[in-house]
Amino acid sequence: MLLRKPLLVYVGPRANNTGTLPAMDAVASLIAGYRNFRSGTYRQNEERYQALAAQRQRPKALIIACCDSRTDPAMVFQSDPGELFVVRNVANLVPPYEPDSHYHGTSAALEFGVKALEIKDIIVMGHAGCGGIEALYDSCCGKPASGDFIPSWISLAQPVASRVLENHSDLDRADALYKLEQEAVVASLDRLRTFPFIAEREEAGTLRLHGWFYGIGSGILSIYEPAEQRFRDITD
Repeated sequence: MLLRKPLLVYVGPRANNTGTLPAMDAVASLIAGYRNFRSGTYRQNEERYQALAAQRQRPKALIIACCDSRTDPAMVFQSDPGELFVVRNVANLVPPYEPDSHYHGTSAALEFGVKALEIKDIIVMGHAGCGGIEALYDSCCGKPASGDFIPSWISLAQPVASRVLENHSDLDRADALYKLEQEAVVASLDRLRTFPFIAEREEAGTLRLHGWFYGIGSGILSIYEPAEQRFRDITD
């Protein structure tokens, strides 16, 4: 059993003597980061990493998050390796339960997390400034999204977008997007319950579903309160 101690993180030199980042392409920057990790964080926590490799993973929560590069659940929640089972996709959407011969990456991850890893908490984590939700909003305003996969995927939240635009026509673009981003989280919670193995466990009290929303610029996490049908900020 690993002791729950803060992981020692080594931050190596990433800037030159002028305080600016040296000229470096994306791949070279990643390799440099790896070398810093290998010589610093890994070396300082080598026994913990070896222990993680020697045992079956036992994450304490499953998080469905957006693939937006600015929102990293492990960073936001200060979690160590092995603590979170993170599923990321465009706009942190949950598809409905559709057991067929098509490819279902998010659904497969849910099945593995709940049935194989026996995770007890599932969190749908939305965020402000979501590009996928913005594309959905624009498509409802006569500017359809382009691409072979994105339009179909974001259409999962189409009913939510139509409802927000109809019921909140007084909102400006920024406020409407914010409302839609949060409402999409609630809709994904509802679609989670279309999965029998999730609905059964929630009914039995062995699995909990949560809707969370993160403000990238504000750093504030908001938690959905079903009884109040609103998101409540968690502040200092």
